[in-house]
Amino acid sequence: MAADGRLQLRLVLLLCLCGSGLGQKAAGGPVDKPGPPVHRAVDPPVLRAAEPPHKEAPAAASQPRRAGGWKLSEEEACREDLGRLCPQHTWTSNLAVLECLQDRREESDLAPDCNHLLWNYKLNLTTDPKFESVATEVCKSTIAELKECNEEERGRGYLVSCLVDHRGNISEHQCNQYITKMTGIVFSDFRLICGFMDKCKEDINSLHCGSINVGLKDVHSQGEVISCLEKALVREAEQQDHARPIKEECQRSILRVAELSSDDFHLDRHLYFSCRDDRERFCQNTQAGEGKVYKCLFNHKFEEAMSEKCRDALTTRQKLISQDYRVSYSLAKACKLDLRKQRCSLDTNLPRAREARLSYLLLCLEAAVHRGRTVSGECQGEMVDYRKMLMEDFSLSPEIVLHCRTEIEAHCSGLHRKGRTLHCLMRIGRGDRSATVEGVCQNALQSLIQSADPGADYRIDRALNEACESVIQTACKHIRTGDPMILSCLMEHLYTEKMVEDCEHRLLELQYFISRDWKLDPILYKKCQGDAARLCHTHGWNETSELMPPGAVFSCLYRHAYRTEEQGRRVNPEDQLSRDCKVEVQRILHQRALDVKLEPELQKKCMTDLGKWCSEKTDTGQELECLQDHLEDLVSACREVVGNLTELESEDIQIDALLIRACEPIIQAHCHDVADNQIDTGDLMECLVQNKHQKEMNEKCSVGVTHFQLIQMKDFRFSYKFKMSCKEDVLHLCPNIKKKVDVVMCLSSTVRNDTLQDAREQRVSLKCRKQLRVEELEMSEDIRLDPDLYEPCRSDISRLCPNVNYGNAQMIECLKEHKKQLSLRCHQRIFKLQEGEMTDPELDYQLMRVCKQMIKRFCTENDARNVLQCLKQNKNSELMDPKCKQMITKRQITQNTDYRLNPVLRKACRADIPKFCQPILNKAGEDSELEGQVIACLKLKYADQRLSPDCEDQIRVILQESALDYRLDPQLQMHCSDEISMLCVEEAAAQEQTGQVEECLKVNLLKIKQDACKKEVLNMLKESKADIFVDPVLHTACALDLKHHCAAITPGRGRQMSCLLEALQDKRIRLQPECKKRLQDRIDMWSYAAKVAPAEGFSDLALQVMTSPSKNYILLMISVSVCILFLVGLLCGRITKRVTRELKNR
Repeated sequence: MAADGRLQLRLVLLLCLCGSGLGQKAAGGPVDKPGPPVHRAVDPPVLRAAEPPHKEAPAAASQPRRAGGWKLSEEEACREDLGRLCPQHTWTSNLAVLECLQDRREESDLAPDCNHLLWNYKLNLTTDPKFESVATEVCKSTIAELKECNEEERGRGYLVSCLVDHRGNISEHQCNQYITKMTGIVFSDFRLICGFMDKCKEDINSLHCGSINVGLKDVHSQGEVISCLEKALVREAEQQDHARPIKEECQRSILRVAELSSDDFHLDRHLYFSCRDDRERFCQNTQAGEGKVYKCLFNHKFEEAMSEKCRDALTTRQKLISQDYRVSYSLAKACKLDLRKQRCSLDTNLPRAREARLSYLLLCLEAAVHRGRTVSGECQGEMVDYRKMLMEDFSLSPEIVLHCRTEIEAHCSGLHRKGRTLHCLMRIGRGDRSATVEGVCQNALQSLIQSADPGADYRIDRALNEACESVIQTACKHIRTGDPMILSCLMEHLYTEKMVEDCEHRLLELQYFISRDWKLDPILYKKCQGDAARLCHTHGWNETSELMPPGAVFSCLYRHAYRTEEQGRRVNPEDQLSRDCKVEVQRILHQRALDVKLEPELQKKCMTDLGKWCSEKTDTGQELECLQDHLEDLVSACREVVGNLTELESEDIQIDALLIRACEPIIQAHCHDVADNQIDTGDLMECLVQNKHQKEMNEKCSVGVTHFQLIQMKDFRFSYKFKMSCKEDVLHLCPNIKKKVDVVMCLSSTVRNDTLQDAREQRVSLKCRKQLRVEELEMSEDIRLDPDLYEPCRSDISRLCPNVNYGNAQMIECLKEHKKQLSLRCHQRIFKLQEGEMTDPELDYQLMRVCKQMIKRFCTENDARNVLQCLKQNKNSELMDPKCKQMITKRQITQNTDYRLNPVLRKACRADIPKFCQPILNKAGEDSELEGQVIACLKLKYADQRLSPDCEDQIRVILQESALDYRLDPQLQMHCSDEISMLCVEEAAAQEQTGQVEECLKVNLLKIKQDACKKEVLNMLKESKADIFVDPVLHTACALDLKHHCAAITPGRGRQMSCLLEALQDKRIRLQPECKKRLQDRIDMWSYAAKVAPAEGFSDLALQVMTSPSKNYILLMISVSVCILFLVGLLCGRITKRVTRELKNR
């Protein structure tokens, strides 16, 4: 109670002092200092009334009414204004009257004489030794603590001014109240602030901010002069030429005045008058003091109801805060200890120094937060508020205003609210418009983003927050509000159904700048700062290095993330990233793959190529695909970047987030095991390729996988598994070869040659051979994956197969079906392809796909190279799938067109072909197809029984197969196509071919007009004589008779046919009626054939005799003829011998 009493006593003393002779001098004359106070001998002591004003004062300033104390309310000059503006209960206190008159209305509302009287009253008040003596008494302990104030000269008002400067450090309650009252008086006019008039006199005159000559112009300015200087100060920071620079000492004074008025908005007179109505509208319940009204008004700055005058005043104050954070009372107070703790305030004597700038404070404290150091929650809250402020209004950053003025005027005018201008600049900066941003503007934007650090809290970016609110509520609702993972979540949902267009644009605009400084992703920085310092030699969060700029740090991290032992070196564990860091690096790579502009190095080095080759590729993901498609055409720097990125994707295809998103169904159905691996080594892409034609595969995924396959063909390094498996083999066996298709051909040729030559040791390693097989199989699926085949056939594709899909080997199959119509070069390449497929059926994609289940059923124990042979052997099985049977038939037709397409026949007849069919080989060109001529030649030699046993066995198989299906005889099909279409329509249309077409042609032999076709039919008849198996109709009809009468006869060389013919002649043997009828028909046909086509040689004649029903008679007659000739010869020989001897004797 005693303390409270003493406090009340001092307040009474203060109020009495305010009510006593402080208005002694008139407004017009020279101001005399009031006399010393005289205390009455009563308790409590009060100051005696001051003397009345001098007589030279104007009439308006009347004499005091009573000796008890001079009252402003009793002065004639202000009576009218007082009665009009102030409530009557304030009239008893001079300070209350003063506060009412200077706060309620603008200066023009007051009578000039009253205005002048108020000015002199305040000036006397600030310099009155009485107030100084009261201050000395009330603030005794505070003055003792403040060395600067204790040393101030007494009697000139400097002590009170000093206490006002340090009022933030005053802890005494009475002293604090006293100084608060004095502050309200001092800040109502700049001329009352100690030293301000002296320091800024020249600047006020040069800038035309008002007059400081009391005698000439005593307009009660109430802060307009300070406002003018503040605007000039912030304008100077936004101009490059500094036409009228403000002196350094005046700059300090301006910022110091702004700092001293930071706790109570009443003290910023210009802002107070500009925002009085807005304060009542938005902040009516906000208590003045501690900068609360300022913050409230800042929060409503862009409201529609906010007046422009208030908005401008608030913007000026925010600009001052950006130049000196101490102009914000709440920020300076909340972060005072943290700044000291983190050593952010190195020079408190220089408010304009670098350490005083808001951006420096934010960077310094953000660095501490990112390093995990403790920063108070109150300070972090203030930092968030001012980071939001920087992102909302670009004009608060003088560098943006200075360096981006041209871009703003040209493209972003009229977008000054809620961060729209800044996002407009960011959009231009990332190249979303035809315009470009100058380098200095780009750097200014990057610096601002670092200062505001919106990556740590998306809410700092108001434009982003408002645009993405709906997406966050639906897609990211499981993440805590304000968590840095919100941005990552938004990126994961980019280009999905949940994303809205406005959010997409704002997000990419921000991510463009975040991607250019790894520190701006707080999660990445947190997990990788140790690795970056250890491996990439980085510095602190807010420090940069020319040797390792921010954009290069992430490149360094991902190089270490994907470094493996297989790349030719053993990796020191110390050179590897931590697990957590590697996960974050992968996350960033996945996000950057969504947009080419999020790859800083790529955009920087490929800007020209993007414009040249990809100007029309504007859809999602198209730009990178375009660059990959034009890889050979890119400039070297761009080609290297695109190549490195593609090589990285080959190792971890999940980096291509768009592709993975499109392939989600197929991954979940068939590849989830490899997709769940933390480290992908090309397995996922291999799985996608293998399952590219599953029912879960959608068009987007299929196109994406195929595109990546096509890109891989440009460089073998783009196939990670192939590269790692065959790197040493390529360097040793195929040096200087870069294209994957060439490398595959080189290695395949080496493997084939080593196999054919039975080399003791394969030159290509086992692991490379296994991966080589995978690559060969992939290439067989799509013609575009084999440029050597695709390029020669491009015109044929558009001409013959325009609507056929490339994948699933459909295009290759189409070209095979139109092989006779292909251009020469394409025909040669297709033939070479077929030759390889017949040698190695695994490379026949269509065959392996269609007959996959049949291969498992019939050929599991067979070698892969004998798969087709196995399928042919089981072709007529009841368990054979019809589609597979049809595919086998296609391959048989292909094989019978050229012996080179039947590796088994080629090997078995390697001696017979040059022996009997060399003329055909001589006529044909090296690359031309033989159209079945060599096989037809071998068939004739088979009938003549002149082939080697191995070759004969293979020809017998071919004859048996073609006898059942005329399509397997290319010569017959080629020469008899018209006759078949006219004479054997029904037989040819049958779904199952059982030799009916051949039988039809034989029956209609007399109707055939074309000699070539007739010759082919006659050859069939001739061949059937040699082996009954070649005649399936006859063989079926005589199957029981063969079993009963010719079981002991070895098949081949016409032996079983001869047996049946002898049985037909034997009256004792009864053949089956159908067999007997068919045999008789064959005899008639052979007789006709003998007439039409006489034997071409002795062998044909011998064959006809041996197969003739009158064989015995013919042989007897031949024997008798030979005997007769022999006897005649003997007789003639003896006669000629005698005649010769007689001639000699003569």
